[in-house]
Amino acid sequence: IGVENLQGSGLIAGETSRAYSEIFTLSFITGRSVGIGAYLNRLGQRTIQAVDGPMILTGYSALNKLLGRDVYNSQDQLGGAQVMVPNGVTHELVRSDQEGAQAIIDWLSYVPRDTWSLPPMIRSVDPPNRRIGFKPTREPYDPRDMLAGVQTPDGFTPGFFDVGSFKEYLSGWGRTVVVGRARLGGMAMGVIAVETRNVERRVPADPGNPESREIVEAQAGQVWFPDSAHKTAAAIRDFNRGENLPLMIFANWRGFSGGTRDMHGEVLKFGAQIVDALVDYKHPVFIYIPPFGELRGGSWVVIDPAINPSVMEMYADVESRGGILEPAGIVEVKFREHQRREMMHRLDEKLVVLGKELQGASASSRSVDEIKAEITAREAQLLPLYTQVACEFADLHDRTGRMKATGCIREGLEWASAREFFYWRVRCRVLEQQLMKEVMTADSTMAAADAKSMVARWLPRAGDREVVEFLERADTVQQKVRSVRQAAIRRQIADLQEELGEMVEKTPRKHWLPRLLRRTRTGSSAATPKTPKTPASIAGASPVPTVSPSAAYPGLLGSERAAAAGAKGSKQRE
Repeated sequence: IGVENLQGSGLIAGETSRAYSEIFTLSFITGRSVGIGAYLNRLGQRTIQAVDGPMILTGYSALNKLLGRDVYNSQDQLGGAQVMVPNGVTHELVRSDQEGAQAIIDWLSYVPRDTWSLPPMIRSVDPPNRRIGFKPTREPYDPRDMLAGVQTPDGFTPGFFDVGSFKEYLSGWGRTVVVGRARLGGMAMGVIAVETRNVERRVPADPGNPESREIVEAQAGQVWFPDSAHKTAAAIRDFNRGENLPLMIFANWRGFSGGTRDMHGEVLKFGAQIVDALVDYKHPVFIYIPPFGELRGGSWVVIDPAINPSVMEMYADVESRGGILEPAGIVEVKFREHQRREMMHRLDEKLVVLGKELQGASASSRSVDEIKAEITAREAQLLPLYTQVACEFADLHDRTGRMKATGCIREGLEWASAREFFYWRVRCRVLEQQLMKEVMTADSTMAAADAKSMVARWLPRAGDREVVEFLERADTVQQKVRSVRQAAIRRQIADLQEELGEMVEKTPRKHWLPRLLRRTRTGSSAATPKTPKTPASIAGASPVPTVSPSAAYPGLLGSERAAAAGAKGSKQRE
C-alpha cells in the first residue's frame, strides 16, 4: 500500500468525472462507502442512497482518536441520510436493496438508450388533450399538486403531467425549488417548479464542537436562496448530460435573496451557475409562468430565452405577471408620493379651488391655516385612491399582453388547455432538433444556423400538430436528408478534383502520385463520403486516443520490475 494506490484512485476519479459529461451515470450506495468510493458517488452526480449506506471520508473511530475523545458514535453521524439528503448529495433515499433496484429502474425509464438518441416515449393512458383539473391560486399551495394532481374529498384532480408519472428528486435539499422527472403524453421531461409556501432550512449541530447548536432558518416561498439556486443549476445539468430531456420550468420567482447571510452563502455564484447550465443546454427548454405566478427582476434574467435562443422558449399564463418589481415597488420608484399629490392638485376640483383660495388669502389672515388644514385632509382622503390607480397602471405593464407585444414571450396561454399545447409543442421541437442533427451529420461542414434555416424551409407553415405529423413521415424526411448527404459528397469530390488538378499542374507525377496515394490510405476527411453516426461525431467531440493505464502511469498495475519479470516468464514458457 503506497502512493501508487492513491494514483489509481485519481485515475478512477478522473474517468468518473469525464463519464458524467459523456454518458448517463448513476450510483446506488447500498453499504458503507469510504474515501475515494464516496468521492466517486459524488463525481457521478446522480445518487441513490440506502438508509444503512453512509458515505464518509474517514471512519468515526479515526476521528475520535484525532480529537482525543469520543465524539462520534456511528458512521451515520458523518455521512448518513440525515446528512447527505439535506446537503444535496443524495437524490433519492431508499429503505432496502429491493427498493433501491426499483428506484434505478424507475430512473432509467426516463433515460434514452444512448447519449445521442431521443428521450424514451411510451404510450400514455392519460390523453394529452385532457383539461388540467388543478389550478394554482393566489394563496400559497403545494406545487406538486400542480404537477402530479391531488386527491380531494370529491375525487382525484389531475395536474399538468400524466397521472402517476411525476417523480421528485432532491426533495430534502433547497426546498424552495421542486425538481423531478415526469411524462407529458408519454414523453419523458425534466421538471423544475417553485415552492410558494414558506419552508425551514436546518443546519445540524457539530458534535465535535460543544458550542455548536442547530440552526433553523426560515425561507420564503417564490425566492431563490443559495441552496435552491444551486439545486436548480445542478438539476439542469443532470437533465442535459446523459438524459437528453426536454426541460419544463414553471417559473414563479419574485427574485433572489440578497441579504448578508445569503450573499456570504454564495447566492450570486449559484445564480450565475443557472445561466451557465442553460447556455450549455442542448435540448428544448420551455419556461412557463403559471396562473397567478410572477417572474421578477434577476429571476427573469437568469432564465430568459435570450440566454440560449436556439433551444429556449418562454410562455406566460394570461393571469400571470412579469416585470422588474411588483407594482407597489415600481410606484414608489417611478411615481412617488409628492408626484401623486401634484396630480391631485391638477385633477381634483376641490383641491383646485382650495389652491386658488390659498393663493388669494392674506399671509396674516387666520384663514390660511384653515385652508392648509382642509388641503391636507383632502390629500389624505385621496392618497389611497391615487395610489391604487397608480399600482393598477403599473400592473398593466406586467401583464401577458405587453410581454408578448415586446417580444419577451412567445405566447399567452390558458392554463386549462396548456397541457395539450405543450404536448404538441414539445414533440415538434424535439423532432425538429433531431432532424437538424441528422442534417448536420449528413453534411459535417454545415453550421447549426444553416441547418436550422434549411429545416425551417422544409417544414409546412402550419401548427405544431401538422409539423409533427409531417416529421413523422419518415420517407419524406429521410429523402431530404439523403439529398443533403449526396450534395455534400458531390461537393467533396469536386474539391478533390480541383485539388488534384492543382497538384498535377504544379508538380511532376512522381511527386504528386505518392502524396495522393498516402492521402487515400490515411482516409482524408475530404474523401470520406459519409460521417459515421457515433457519439463523438454527434457531439462534435474529437476522438480520444486510447492509452493503457500502465503506459500513462508507470506506477499503476505493477512496476517496471514486475513487467520485466512477466516478460521473462513468457520467454521461459516459450
